[in-house]
Amino acid sequence: MSTVLVVDDKEMMRDSVAQTLGRAGFEVVTACDGPSALRQIAAHRPDAVVTDLKMPGMSGVELVEQIARIDDTLPAIVMTAFGTIETAVDAMKRGAFDYVTKPFEGDELIITIKRGLRHAKLARENAVLRAGAARPEPATGAGLDRLVGDSPEMQEVKAQIEAVAASRGSVLITGESGTGKEVVARAIHDLSPRRDGPFLAVNCAALSESLLESELFGHERGAFTGAEKLRKGRFELSDGGTLLLDEVSEIGPHIQAKLLRVLQERAFERVGSSLTIGVDVRIVATSNRDLMASIENGDFRGDLYYRLNVLPIHLPPLRERREDIRPLAEHFVGAFCAREGRPRLDWTPAAMASLEAYPWPGNVRELQNICERAVVLASAGGADRIDTGLVEPWLRASPRAIAEVKPAPVFAETGGSNGFAGEPVVRPLAEIERETIIRALHHFGGHRQKTARALGIGVRTLGLKLKKWKEEQLVPATL
Repeated sequence: MSTVLVVDDKEMMRDSVAQTLGRAGFEVVTACDGPSALRQIAAHRPDAVVTDLKMPGMSGVELVEQIARIDDTLPAIVMTAFGTIETAVDAMKRGAFDYVTKPFEGDELIITIKRGLRHAKLARENAVLRAGAARPEPATGAGLDRLVGDSPEMQEVKAQIEAVAASRGSVLITGESGTGKEVVARAIHDLSPRRDGPFLAVNCAALSESLLESELFGHERGAFTGAEKLRKGRFELSDGGTLLLDEVSEIGPHIQAKLLRVLQERAFERVGSSLTIGVDVRIVATSNRDLMASIENGDFRGDLYYRLNVLPIHLPPLRERREDIRPLAEHFVGAFCAREGRPRLDWTPAAMASLEAYPWPGNVRELQNICERAVVLASAGGADRIDTGLVEPWLRASPRAIAEVKPAPVFAETGGSNGFAGEPVVRPLAEIERETIIRALHHFGGHRQKTARALGIGVRTLGLKLKKWKEEQLVPATL
């Protein structure tokens, strides 16, 4: 049932319109002037607004402008007398959806409201699609069909998903990087009563604190340099649905405080605004860090942790559920063959044995990358099966394999460049730097944020170095 806010300073007109809309099946709230209308919008989040044009204090046109600043998809319909149609047209230029001329039939107003609701629905769906557009993954169906594998460990995860899906409580999914935590989050959304609502995700580790604040909560026009227009944040766009906070352990203390308030009060303010916006969003968070250790170190708020960890799910690493390697590999190859438009490839027994014997430090994500590479190389070479030659070189070049190689010393007593025995040979600093970074990445399970922090460099600097080394084929592409 859609909610309509009716704004008019004349009680008789206000009540008459409210009764008409109530009989048509709308939920109706009312306000006697512009300021009280803005308070009702913040409190009730109506789906449409019907306002009189001529009101003392804040006029209908001024109210329309304020509504457009709050939510440019909220349809505002202006009621106007015949002699002020030009003013009504001006209101449309300033953000009103349409107008009706007094006296009007109830059906005319109802039809106009329904058109406005359809327009708003399309606008919001478009915004949600834009916000979550660039996340291509091999198709896995919906619900529990997203989770490939029937090992005892995965059966337990599936049972937990079914148990928590119908709840409104926050879910915290833990596990190593690359285990498929986002897939679990999407499965929870698919099985929840919010399945028809939006599902949006934010990678908290990939954004600076200021960018993350704007991404989550939105901002007003002019809130900071470069904020040329109003922007809705992920909380607002995922209203009625699910918001995934990926790697929530990486957010800073300022955002942690704001996030805690949203979880407690279901309300927030956009950056640069004092207007409180209420939302109905279910939070699913993921972390590959030990959050209890982060709390002890003072990096993460304990009260936020307990708000997020209402319904915990732990996703085990791939090496602890080896029965799932074969079905996952077959699934990924099938999906990538379909993407490349070629017949499905089978695995040779030797190639599958190599996969099943490998420890998979990069978990499911590493397996997915190797499957994609195998399909592409097999297609290029005209092969009709995936054999060991298409996978074993990449398994040997994994971060773990590199980390197990003993580093050469900085100086070696094997003779200098001038040929005199015993004179030290100096290794290039670039080589030592590369080896140190690779070892640190392995130590932190491929987590770039933690690696950069430990090495005392920026995440962007680390990413640029890895990109350069990959282009020069100095490090494996899986890093």
